[in-house]
Amino acid sequence: MNYITDGDSGKGVLVLAHGAGAPMDSEFMNRVAGGVAEQGIRVVRFEFPYMEARRNTGKKRPPDRQAVLLESWEKVIEELGGPQRLVIGGKSMGGRMASLIATRYPLRGLVCLGYPFHPPGKPERLRTEHFAEICVPTLIIQGERDALGNRGEVEGYGLPDGFNVVWLGDGDHDFKPRVRSGISYERNITDAVAAVVEFMARLEQA
Repeated sequence: MNYITDGDSGKGVLVLAHGAGAPMDSEFMNRVAGGVAEQGIRVVRFEFPYMEARRNTGKKRPPDRQAVLLESWEKVIEELGGPQRLVIGGKSMGGRMASLIATRYPLRGLVCLGYPFHPPGKPERLRTEHFAEICVPTLIIQGERDALGNRGEVEGYGLPDGFNVVWLGDGDHDFKPRVRSGISYERNITDAVAAVVEFMARLEQA
């Protein structure tokens, strides 16, 4: 398993998985991981097997089956010393897989960056059935107009206690706002990083 590690371990460890279409060192992942690490939090990134294969061969591949993705998460947790000190999460699909793992392990917390509440254009196919089984503090950071779960939709779901949703102004699935909104992408990334850092700080004090 290949890792990218940023920051030290003085204020907890955050493990992040990438989304379906972009690697662990995409612009989005670099910005978020780098910003969090600058605040003294150790951030570890890894790639699922299909993305490792793409990196090695240069050929695009579809995501692995869910069972393989979850096995990868389990391997990462084991290699990093077990779940008790880890906060896990990720971008879109990576965060969704982390949320499934959070039903199985006594983790410190869960961070989802743009959770895919439903497939594009199919709001009736919710991916929230397992949320009631998550017993760890959970942070979801979501763009207000995310096509996989916008603010109007998500606020009607009735998420479990212990879930905290932070909304980014006019953000899409990658947190990018429209120019006419007057909100900058940099601001949304900064707000996302601040929300993660605050969440991690609360966990350390608990």
